[in-house]
Amino acid sequence: MSAVTIVSLLAGMSAQRLRALFGEDPARAAAWVCAAAAEGLPAAQVCYGRMLLEGTGVPRNPGVAYRWFERAAAIGDPEALNMVGRCLDNGWGCLEDAAAAAQCFRRAAHAGHSWAQYNAGHMFLDGRGVGRDPVLAYRYYLRAAEQNHERAMNMLGRCCEEGWGTERDAHAAADWYRRSAEAGYFRGQYNWATVLMNRGQTDLAAAWFARAAKGGNPATKAAVSKWVNRPGAPPVLRQLAAELC
Repeated sequence: MSAVTIVSLLAGMSAQRLRALFGEDPARAAAWVCAAAAEGLPAAQVCYGRMLLEGTGVPRNPGVAYRWFERAAAIGDPEALNMVGRCLDNGWGCLEDAAAAAQCFRRAAHAGHSWAQYNAGHMFLDGRGVGRDPVLAYRYYLRAAEQNHERAMNMLGRCCEEGWGTERDAHAAADWYRRSAEAGYFRGQYNWATVLMNRGQTDLAAAWFARAAKGGNPATKAAVSKWVNRPGAPPVLRQLAAELC
């Protein structure tokens, strides 16, 4: 089966069928994607790099993954540029190089890649690999959020709440947290729940705390637990505390 035929088959599959293929026989899926990557197809190169990075259907090999990302990035593929940046930022299969990572993120961000815009925002907010520039960080987050990037929405909320790169604006912060929460991001759900608590909307806050705890990481679950286990917590929060035990 030729690489072109393989790509045509993959492109014709629904997202549900693709998930099923990768779940049922990830080694077979990896072989298909590798064949397409070897033919020089950037989307397949990025996909195969991800499989190598995560060990999906193939032995985990960050170094080889990085080289596949580089091949696709060499022709300016935004997704590949973002992944090269991620590798350089975290030392996945290569030496850490924050400055080079920031450059990759910016190139992909300017091509409209929402994850790269979000990542570039972090680099400028933290001053990692670039000079610290909260205003530019805010602008990158905003560009990503305008593409419905739920994590960027949450970070815009933080920026508005803390005055990072923009004026403090509690109303704008609450709105961004709400949008992030409704988009399904657990940190946005937690932050929106705290806004609702401060507004006295306890029942609604409890529902968002529950969603944040269900989909969140251990730190978020611990933060939710602190809220619901406070002395004098209303019944709806005490009930949630019992469910979290």
